[in-house]
Amino acid sequence: MGHAEHARRAAETIRDASPLRPQTAVVLGSGLGGFVSAVRDAVELPYADIPHFPCATAPSHAGRLLIGTLAGRPAYVFSGRFHYYEGLSFKRAAFYVRVLHALGVRDLLLTNAAGLINLDFAPGDLMLVRDHINFSGQSPCRGRNLDTLGERFFDMSDAYSGELRALAHAAAEETGVPLREGVYAYMTGPQYETPAEIRALGILGADAVGMSTVPEVIEAAHCGLRTLCISCLTNYGAGLSPDPLRGDEVNENAAARAGDLSALLLAILARL
Repeated sequence: MGHAEHARRAAETIRDASPLRPQTAVVLGSGLGGFVSAVRDAVELPYADIPHFPCATAPSHAGRLLIGTLAGRPAYVFSGRFHYYEGLSFKRAAFYVRVLHALGVRDLLLTNAAGLINLDFAPGDLMLVRDHINFSGQSPCRGRNLDTLGERFFDMSDAYSGELRALAHAAAEETGVPLREGVYAYMTGPQYETPAEIRALGILGADAVGMSTVPEVIEAAHCGLRTLCISCLTNYGAGLSPDPLRGDEVNENAAARAGDLSALLLAILARL
């Protein structure tokens, strides 16, 4: 059984769980799971109950899908995502995007926690991702192309939708939530970056760095989904602060900004 059939079976299970037919999906990153309280009339599906879904093993990633309404709109909300460092391939980490495509989703709103590189930014800032740098050498689209999803060779120039970014800036102005914009660098983890890597990424134009998001953004571009990503900058990159990097600090700092991020996401959803 191939990936297309796996995605179809997973989509059937999700579709059978709720009469809602969302065209929007939201993915919650490290420390940001509290946003699920904003979901109204939710049906909850553990990832373990969805055929062929990977398990979410990262700390603070609950591993459940909620189907309900946000800002009056039907939405899928993923509390927890999948990472390459968990032992998954890029294709497996981004599998859920193929499922969303099968479900007819149009817009994908991603969140993550990231370390800052640009010293014009500060821990606690929210950064709208404009573009990314992928140093993994990996793609979820490696292997036989599925023409039903998209073309073999596809453009990444607008992988982070300019239209959705304009909506996000308008929502930020409306809510009074400060919103930066920058370039996200992807590193595979699970180890944090070295000070030399942080310096190199800064020279190359990265404003923040993290261990997620890029596999699904590539898959979404292949499938034709519009994608938006907001990073919560939780800490300085290695070498930019005398303090050692700690995973619990990342989750705590992300959770501290969850209120502003929730307000911003709801305002964005209301504009879709």
